[in-house]
Amino acid sequence: MSDEFNEMGPIDYLVIEFPGNRMTGEGLPLLLDLVDRGIIRILDLTFVRKEPDGSVAGIQIGDLDGDGVAELTVFQGASSGLVQQDDLREVGAALEPGSSAGILVYENLWAAPLATALRRGGAQLAAGGRIPVQALLAALDATEAAA
Repeated sequence: MSDEFNEMGPIDYLVIEFPGNRMTGEGLPLLLDLVDRGIIRILDLTFVRKEPDGSVAGIQIGDLDGDGVAELTVFQGASSGLVQQDDLREVGAALEPGSSAGILVYENLWAAPLATALRRGGAQLAAGGRIPVQALLAALDATEAAA
């Protein structure tokens, strides 16, 4: 494996649903800030829409409209090849009709030095995951109610 890949940080993905196709662009400045500060690197950014009739289609960044879309054009063409047509269909199947979603694949640049050092020492990632904020809040509420 080349040094470039050995020195990469962990790769994560997010699927963000926009019910009713309402993309306000409110989070976009924060995403741009993370990229500008070298905290993350965008590997893939693509969108999918589920029409009211249930059909699913990919959306190009240039075809989006709404607040913040002009800023999104800096990511036009961001494609590592990790997101495939099957992924778009799977995300589309999970969407409510009349909604859309953004699929974001990014490298955690902030963690690259740690990941590189661990790999040099022979370590490898055995598992990973995310805990949704809603699950954390539900667990805290359950703990509080039990007390």
